[in-house]
Amino acid sequence: MALLEIKDVSVAYGGIQALQGVSIHVNKGEIVTIIGANGAGKSSLLNAISSMVPYHEGEITYQGERLPDKPYNVVAQGIIQVPEGRQVFANLNVEENLRIGAYLRRDREGIEDDLEHVYTRFPRLKERRRQYAGSLSGGEQQMLVIGRGLMSRPGVLLLDEPSLGLAPLLVAEIFSIVNDINEEGTTLLLVEQNAKKALTVADRAYVLETGNIIHEGSGTELLTDPAVQEAYLGTKRSA
Repeated sequence: MALLEIKDVSVAYGGIQALQGVSIHVNKGEIVTIIGANGAGKSSLLNAISSMVPYHEGEITYQGERLPDKPYNVVAQGIIQVPEGRQVFANLNVEENLRIGAYLRRDREGIEDDLEHVYTRFPRLKERRRQYAGSLSGGEQQMLVIGRGLMSRPGVLLLDEPSLGLAPLLVAEIFSIVNDINEEGTTLLLVEQNAKKALTVADRAYVLETGNIIHEGSGTELLTDPAVQEAYLGTKRSA
């Protein structure tokens, strides 16, 4: 049984169909990547899983049970989304932002242990723990929102465009962090426009185009697929 399963899910905004009968699954311990162009429906898929937008067809299950239809109840189940755009609480300091990630938890000792673990993973956040989050650099804010997600002890971490707008060196660092988090036991569903980096770290991947899944396979298979290379990796097919 898949840990997280999306079956025939459709999402519409008014008369615009964002997702059409999308089916994917995520097994425990995997990194699963969704790639696709702007407007393909990638964020809509994550928002449907998080119950941020309603879906009018299909079913989403976690550990075999249908996910609830309120976002805070989805969080309580262990599905944690790190949204696109580094959405920090700008007027709170770094540590306050991190502690917000644990707001549903009551295990005080475990929260303190996890906070120290986040600081070990992201030393720059520890150095800036009393600094307002809005004054951090883009890369530091991305580390902060990932750390905040980890403070929830997620069963599945949903990452929406973690490398967006970052310099190449920081992009490499973020993907190294993604890989390390997975090696520590966290299951990840990753939405990402940087297809090459995303497929390199993925166990499995799907290509989403105009609301439909058009390709799926291992990260390696899609990296070497000529159609995927031409459409998403900037490689022209040989004549």
